[in-house]
Amino acid sequence: MLMAFIRSTVWDASAAEDICQETMVVAWRRFEDYDPARPLARWLRGIARKRILAYLTKLKRNPVYCNEEVLDALEERMVHLDRLPGDAWTDKVEALAFCMDQLPEEMQRCIRMFYQDEKKTDQIASALESTREVIKKRLQRARSRLADCLRRKGVFPAVCAGGAS
Repeated sequence: MLMAFIRSTVWDASAAEDICQETMVVAWRRFEDYDPARPLARWLRGIARKRILAYLTKLKRNPVYCNEEVLDALEERMVHLDRLPGDAWTDKVEALAFCMDQLPEEMQRCIRMFYQDEKKTDQIASALESTREVIKKRLQRARSRLADCLRRKGVFPAVCAGGAS
């Protein structure tokens, strides 16, 4: 749904995927600002909206098909779609917990240290008596497995599934 929102105004597929990933990075970094009583999808679209407008500003062109009014109208249409299964915050948390439990322990540990404890790969390597390259690969594989699992559970889009290490 997030990618549908972005692609409705950004026709360049590569740029749209970049905006989607930037949105997810911003959301991760600002997660403490999210109010679980409100729809997650709407919060993510708010972040994406700013990324879309920044992209268009960077291009130094703002096509008629994408301005504040168009984004407002799209948001109104998207709100109706938020009621679909899998888009609720609890659905996403439950799916992530399930998928995390499916990972081998060493992958779970790396994911938690990297995302929850905000440790860098070299710090994780030191703590786990491994090398930075091994940890980077383990994180990459864990992210891929999580994305596949979340897609199968229907709470993660087929695109915008990548991530930087």
